[in-house]
Amino acid sequence: MANSVSPAAAAAAAYVRRDMAPAEPPPITEAGVIGWMRKNLFSSIPNTILTLFSIYLVWIIVPPLLQFGLFNAVWTGLDRSACTNAAQGGLQPAGWFGACWPYVGAYVEQFIYGRYPKGEYWRVNAVFFLFAAGLVPILMPRLPYKGLNAAYLFGVFPVAAFVLLTGGHISLDGFLLPNFVLAPSFAKFIVDFAVLAALVALVAFGIARGTESPAWPMVRGVLMAMGVLLAVLLVFAADLGLSHVETEVWGGLLVTLVIAVTGIVASLPLGILLALGRRSQMPAVRLFCVIFIEFWRGVPLITVLFMSSVMLPLFLPEGVTFDKLLRALIGVALFSAAYMAEVVRGGIQALPKGQYEGAMALGLSYWQMMQKIILPQALKLVIPGIVNSFIALFKDTTLVLIIGLFDFLGMIQSSYTDSKWASPVQSLTGYLFAALVFWAFCFGMSRYSLFMERRLDTGRR
Repeated sequence: MANSVSPAAAAAAAYVRRDMAPAEPPPITEAGVIGWMRKNLFSSIPNTILTLFSIYLVWIIVPPLLQFGLFNAVWTGLDRSACTNAAQGGLQPAGWFGACWPYVGAYVEQFIYGRYPKGEYWRVNAVFFLFAAGLVPILMPRLPYKGLNAAYLFGVFPVAAFVLLTGGHISLDGFLLPNFVLAPSFAKFIVDFAVLAALVALVAFGIARGTESPAWPMVRGVLMAMGVLLAVLLVFAADLGLSHVETEVWGGLLVTLVIAVTGIVASLPLGILLALGRRSQMPAVRLFCVIFIEFWRGVPLITVLFMSSVMLPLFLPEGVTFDKLLRALIGVALFSAAYMAEVVRGGIQALPKGQYEGAMALGLSYWQMMQKIILPQALKLVIPGIVNSFIALFKDTTLVLIIGLFDFLGMIQSSYTDSKWASPVQSLTGYLFAALVFWAFCFGMSRYSLFMERRLDTGRR
């Protein structure tokens, strides 16, 4: 028959593949560098325009910066003549080279220590070492003994740093008893401190009763904290054999780190308490926290520093004064705490209501619920906002120059008056050096923030 099929053709038509066909390579436009660029840089017309514009900005900014800071820079010399080509035997037209790094090397000690006595630099170096010895282990999640590490970093280190930097020798005088009470200053201080501790314990008792929490544990904790504070003050007043160094001679990177670290450490717990207070069911506490937060958020930091340095002493009783650096630290801490409170409040409000209901179903008290369930989740959600506030605070430390505190940038600016290094590139070199230092600190904080986000999986993937 004409339509019959041969046996060979029938066998070929009945062929069944027993093995998978090999995978074909992806198109060149979907893999490798070209695929990544097509997906991330040129995925659409707007993205292509932004990519080309960014490349143009890099082209006009980075090469001149490298030319000034590296390729045309001077690295050795004794004065400003090393940074001009007039000293090259007249082979080139008179002018200036790029960055004058010998100037930075000549002033690097002042940039770090300010006017701190040169023979006492070891005390500042010891503080830097003790701080790094406590900070590095606590930032490494896999290392054990986090509790002891935190106790050292937030308890032992501040006391040791204060004693090393100032030398101690603070005087303890009464602050509540009238001046006409004839008693030694130290005895008046002890009596006044005991009265203050009783008042604080009474307030804690009232707060505990208002939140329906057990009163005695909170009162006991407050009394223990006041006892620790008394012991710390006694250590500050003791003579440990160190010469006293006034804070007026501090400066440079030392002042920048003192203000930034103090503000960061103080603003986070204060911000958490303010955020909880703003969401409290007690009208008086909520009203106080709202007024506090809105007041500090509505005032520029420059105004806060100016008020703390110039106006605050006018409202104090005659003969009562505070150290200028201490006033700045208090102002910066309160200012940062107000912003931190709103960041933390956003994290608390982002949690679903079921978390609170589950905690109450377990029979947890208010503080147990906040400590074990609510705050860990809320703080994890707002890690980017918290670190962003820390970075902003670190950069805002440069504003203390307006009240006469010479921080890192202030010491760089004060060095411009030295005629030995005066040149058109001196200020450019100083500002470039300051930018590199600030960038190193801020970039380190941002990268650690990203590391913690990935580790805690804050994206809820």
